[in-house]
Amino acid sequence: MDPVTLTTGRLVLRSPGPPDTDAVLAAAQDPDLQRWISQFPSPYLPEHARCFTERTVPDGWANDSMFTFGLFLPGGELAGMLALTMRALGVAETGFWAAKEHRGHGYVTEATLAVARWAFTRLAIDRLEWRAEVGNHASRAVAERAGFTIEGTLRSATNNKGVRRDCWVGSLLPSDLGLPSAAPYLPAPQRPR
Repeated sequence: MDPVTLTTGRLVLRSPGPPDTDAVLAAAQDPDLQRWISQFPSPYLPEHARCFTERTVPDGWANDSMFTFGLFLPGGELAGMLALTMRALGVAETGFWAAKEHRGHGYVTEATLAVARWAFTRLAIDRLEWRAEVGNHASRAVAERAGFTIEGTLRSATNNKGVRRDCWVGSLLPSDLGLPSAAPYLPAPQRPR
């Protein structure tokens, strides 16, 4: 698929490319991002940013495996990043981060909702998953504000720089946003209390 550009009230969501390498590198120096994002090497070097913007992002779009959006303010400043990674038929997982100076403004929640609507209506996604290492309260707050149902804790379900860790998992369904599903969904019956 060719990269897609989405807009929200405050953001332009587009595929980051080589001109954005320096901004990605600068944001990735944040120790909090390096701590919580298992894909971030530490230290995060210029070659990591170049590989991300020149290979990882375009390859993901080209083979429909990962759809990465930079969260850009109208003036072009990078406020964060969000990706959807395909996990199974009709299921994608989202991951996101905000640049340190842009946290607390709701940009990532705004972007998450816009990309979720796009995925539900254009990619036939019926389940959007979110996972974060237990303790990453900022990521969990974004997921909850975006309407994800927190489903529980998965033991030893993530590997962060060689260490197995527990993670929270949540989901967002098309119906959570008032949208139809691509496939029928039959929820489990509720047990009487």
